[in-house]
Amino acid sequence: MKLSGRILYLTDDANLLAAQLRGEDHRGPAPALHFGVNTDLMISGAACTLGYTPSILGPWFLENFKEVVTRDAVRDGGFQVAVGGDAYGSGSSREVAVVAHQGAGIELVVARSFQRIFQENMVYGGMPFTTDFGVLDQLRAGEDVDLTRFFSELPTFFRTVAESGGLLPYATALLEGRARPWYDVRPAARPLNAVEKILARRVWTGGGPEGIASVAPGDQVLCRTGFRGVHEYTTGMVVALYREAFGDAPMVQPELIAAFEDHFVLIDEATVPEGVKRARLEPARQLTAEMVSACESYGLRLHGPGRAYPPGVCHRIVVEDYALPGDVIVLTDSHTPTAGVLNAFAFGVGSTAMAFAFRTGLIPVTVPKVVRVLVKGTATGGLSPKDLILHLIGDPYFREEHWRSSPTDTCVIQLGGPGLDGWTVDELSVLTNMTVEGGLMTGVVEPCKPIVDFLQTRRGVDAGPLLVHPDEGAEYERVIEVDLAEVPLTVATPGDSRNRQSLDEALGVAIHNVVIASCTGGSLADLRAAAEVLRGRDLARGVRVTVTPSSASVAADAEAEGLLQLFRGLGAVVSPPGCGSCIGNGPGIPYPGEVTASTTNRNFDRRMGSPGPVYLVSPAVAAASAVTGRLTDPRSLGPVGAAQS
Repeated sequence: MKLSGRILYLTDDANLLAAQLRGEDHRGPAPALHFGVNTDLMISGAACTLGYTPSILGPWFLENFKEVVTRDAVRDGGFQVAVGGDAYGSGSSREVAVVAHQGAGIELVVARSFQRIFQENMVYGGMPFTTDFGVLDQLRAGEDVDLTRFFSELPTFFRTVAESGGLLPYATALLEGRARPWYDVRPAARPLNAVEKILARRVWTGGGPEGIASVAPGDQVLCRTGFRGVHEYTTGMVVALYREAFGDAPMVQPELIAAFEDHFVLIDEATVPEGVKRARLEPARQLTAEMVSACESYGLRLHGPGRAYPPGVCHRIVVEDYALPGDVIVLTDSHTPTAGVLNAFAFGVGSTAMAFAFRTGLIPVTVPKVVRVLVKGTATGGLSPKDLILHLIGDPYFREEHWRSSPTDTCVIQLGGPGLDGWTVDELSVLTNMTVEGGLMTGVVEPCKPIVDFLQTRRGVDAGPLLVHPDEGAEYERVIEVDLAEVPLTVATPGDSRNRQSLDEALGVAIHNVVIASCTGGSLADLRAAAEVLRGRDLARGVRVTVTPSSASVAADAEAEGLLQLFRGLGAVVSPPGCGSCIGNGPGIPYPGEVTASTTNRNFDRRMGSPGPVYLVSPAVAAASAVTGRLTDPRSLGPVGAAQS
């Protein structure tokens, strides 16, 4: 590649960004670069409804970034290289973020570090990338840079995929017996942590019994999958890739695959702004129709309103109905780690990786480093798992990725300790769900009483024989001990879930819109926590509240307990189950000028469908803030019936 176009620095300086878009090239060292250029910034949820090809998505690349980039500005500006800071590609597993780069004319991405899912999607989609900023000097000097050299610097499997022409051509070679394990299938045994043990048991050996004695951080292996899932945003692209590569060949174990109508089902609700409906509803229906057609063609389960299987957010339903201890679980959604609450290894993947998994039943895994977090003490004073996970991922160790020693490293939190026993699986799933917000691959909960109780009560499953315990003497990247007595009520300030701030520091911020919803904040436990604060009180004047249960089961239980009637009686909007406003597709989308307190897991700029600031909070803090109209500690409300200022 020779530099025939321009270099776009994704800087925090909006004026410098605007100057580049006007045609003024930045010279000299790289400026201060944006932390966490996320996939919602690369391609918005609204644009994702339009399709999944470069020609469709290219014009929308980086639209509204820093409120400066306009539609088609990157392609019209003739940019050939995109340059970002740390944590490039944070957020969603949407492979269309890579496609949008390609459609906008970007041929190379240079960044300080890359997030795991986005990095994999670049490898599988053939997008060259590097953390070597020296290449920018070479390009500006007129050198012809061999982009394949960046692939040659990758680990063995990534390099093999690049040299094979992509992951799906590699799948064909594997199915035809022309690809064999590139890793040692007879490694020496050693003590394993729970994460390593789950993966080692599922490793493909090239034939015969699966599973090997050990794996280690940095190894790249193929693992047998359990449950696999897709939803409306992704099914069309997955199946298009599948058909192009494999035609009408059957999918492996279709009974372990499901599609979920959850991301679009609330767009047509009465309180969704008309502009959102005009922009999203019709293309969303088209993507949904593609998903329904694919399920009929391949005999896949379909969850959704009026479908054969009950509706709800995919991640909640996977926990309710599908995940089991020791499973390797993948969905085309970054919040797949939710299922790690059941002592499973669950992680999000892109569309190409899912097409591979549908046909082969396998999934590539880079074995992660494991940080063990041991929780002790008792949660008091309204402390919730939301507070704990915001506290953890906002710590410099995770925010700044101190665990990382190479660009392709991955990391997982393995959660254990007696402090977990004070919470239910509903509550603990918030911890695993939000590990991805800290730049981590997933979270895995060690065997504990809540898992055993949940599986027995909810599913009639004896978890004992399935549970995966860590070995004595297992190795960890780091062991962190957390005393719940030392964790404050915590919020994430607007822009990124890692923007940690204690609630005490944020008290008094005016709040106009409160959202209690999503795979993170719409469980029965979440609704109970909010109702406990709201019962006997009134909402502050001018504050809007939206409540969205995360599944049909949650909605039914909450209705039976009178929780939904309580919310309705206060004037809250209670919607059917679905993803909703978390991704700008349902009730609770902020109106102009509003500040939002949300129990969701992600507060990227404009993610919720408008540019207003979003604070991430626990359900109890969300409810207290609805009562006062400002960020509020629930403990400060006093007895029910006391006057509120």
